[in-house]
Amino acid sequence: MSRTEELLAGAVTALGGAPREGQQQMAEAVGSALDSGTHLLVQAGTGTGKSLAYLVPAVEYAVRTGERVVVSTATLALQAQIIDRDLPRLVKAVKDDLGRRPTSAVLKGRRNYLCKHKLDGGYPDEAAGMLFDLGADAPSDRPGGGTDPGSTTRLAEEIARIRSWERSTTSGDRDDLVPGVSDRAWAQVSVNSFDCLGSRCPLFEECWAELARAKAADSDIVVTNHALLAIDAFGDANVLPEHAAVVIDEAHELRDRVTNALSGSLTVSMLEAAAASAKRHTTVQEGVVNLLESVTVAFGKALDAAETGLLTRWPEPLETALLAVRDAARQIYSDSGSGQDPKDADAGRQMARARIQEVYELAERIAEGAANDVCWVSRSTFRERTTTSLVVAPLSVAGTMRSGIFEKATVVATSATLALGGRFDAVAASLGLAGPEAPRYDALDVGSPFDYGKQGILYVASALPRPGRSGLTEAALQELEELVRAAGGGTLGLFSSRFAATQAAEALRERTDLPILLQGEDTLGALVSRFASDDRTCLFGTMSLWQGVDVPGRTNRLVVIDRIPFPRPDDPLVTARTHQAHRNGANGFITVSATHAALRLAQGAGRLIRSVGDRGVVAVLDSRMRTAGYAGFLLDSLPPMWRTDDGALVRGALERLANEG
Repeated sequence: MSRTEELLAGAVTALGGAPREGQQQMAEAVGSALDSGTHLLVQAGTGTGKSLAYLVPAVEYAVRTGERVVVSTATLALQAQIIDRDLPRLVKAVKDDLGRRPTSAVLKGRRNYLCKHKLDGGYPDEAAGMLFDLGADAPSDRPGGGTDPGSTTRLAEEIARIRSWERSTTSGDRDDLVPGVSDRAWAQVSVNSFDCLGSRCPLFEECWAELARAKAADSDIVVTNHALLAIDAFGDANVLPEHAAVVIDEAHELRDRVTNALSGSLTVSMLEAAAASAKRHTTVQEGVVNLLESVTVAFGKALDAAETGLLTRWPEPLETALLAVRDAARQIYSDSGSGQDPKDADAGRQMARARIQEVYELAERIAEGAANDVCWVSRSTFRERTTTSLVVAPLSVAGTMRSGIFEKATVVATSATLALGGRFDAVAASLGLAGPEAPRYDALDVGSPFDYGKQGILYVASALPRPGRSGLTEAALQELEELVRAAGGGTLGLFSSRFAATQAAEALRERTDLPILLQGEDTLGALVSRFASDDRTCLFGTMSLWQGVDVPGRTNRLVVIDRIPFPRPDDPLVTARTHQAHRNGANGFITVSATHAALRLAQGAGRLIRSVGDRGVVAVLDSRMRTAGYAGFLLDSLPPMWRTDDGALVRGALERLANEG
């Protein structure tokens, strides 16, 4: 028995678990990858116990070699599970066998930590001033403007509670403040990396973010998130401590999180705020700042006149205005730093320069028009106010991840959904592991301890007409009603749009007496809790339910998916990536849209079977899952449930499940 096998067996026994073949297989593969320096992709189905399967060899490797291992997750929930539950229990179980107690730390973005200097009034910015002047000038939460006294009072109460918490906290971490506070309140007591004064801050030695970094630098295992991993890999400064290996959990999310971290947008309000901050907190000549204000007006007019969507040909007014914004921001940034003592801890000037720098760097990047960048005009409406943005994003992050992550450390990437269509090729390519110059990697599917063929039925309503673009058809609503009635509730409805989810909830509330919960009517946590506590309750919602719900047991015996979750056809990044795939000789639809849909379907279908005792049905109300040429690719990406398109048979099975309760 290998060292990893011994440690895993001891940990499983100590934690009251049972040996699982897939878990053992994965742990051995991870240990081998860390020792050999070979990258590894591992698909580990629900119930494998993959956290323990990578933490055991990671801890053993770190203690034996003295090398640090970073564990990166996509969600705060998994991050908290690892650092608060999995690692402490594991360390307690194996510390005697390892010869010393392994150490661990969690590291988040700077914005997640309380800034003592800002709390003490060290940032003389308008926003920071709200800490002490919560009166008529406070920003409004009301759609029509004006001050909401109730909102102002709540903000003041939250700030007071943060002050009280600061006296007792040992971490300064926002997630340790229970109950939490609003984003608006936290913004008043935290700073991002641009605004931070760094070593010039008078409270630098007491800084919670710096203390967290120091602890991470002295730990064997550092738990972080995909966004911070991306910033560390591609930013100018090292955010994470030196490390020899990275374990990427929820690796199916990595490409999108990296893309988001490397994207940016310019808006009129952003330019106005930068100009106002420069005018108030720097000694730049007023005429120079006025120039930015005037070109901002021209930029806004050009942006408003531009069509929404991908910019394949730039309107001349927009291009001209963008260059003027870039030049004005560059001048202000240069002038604001001249003659200043670099040790001067002027927080106001630091924030002003940070805002101007962000404007300049974004405008410069967009103007350069790098081959791997795409730009588009986006419009979003919130509270009857429309914001128009000029967005830039990387067309592909594969090469960036290859050089920024895979060439710097040994990487183990794992998820329940990596082998799309039964193959790892699509995910490997998205991570930068395809092509003649790509580093070598191994791939492994350790399966799942669940017997999907006996525990679950995959039903495709093949008799339904092709889904339309304007919500659910009456035939689909009728099918949904029949399935939910047969199941007696206990249904998780995963819908491709908020409109469809609302339409379904309203229809079933009218046609049945079952409790129907709808995402958005309460917090997600509260809705999931109510859904899990009553086996007649149904929960309908959109994308966050496709991945974020873990409800084992009979309260979740039917999962309904209204349609194949293709990305929006007018999504600019999807359009650009599809065109790029065609230029490279690939099938753009399969490479981009079908691969996206396969991943989402696998995540959605995975909500059903969460334990060895679970049984139920995944019902897809989209006949294309049977009739389309790409149906086989999508079906091969799903858990191997027993498949049928016999609606009567499925309703009978659901009725039997309901009656068993």
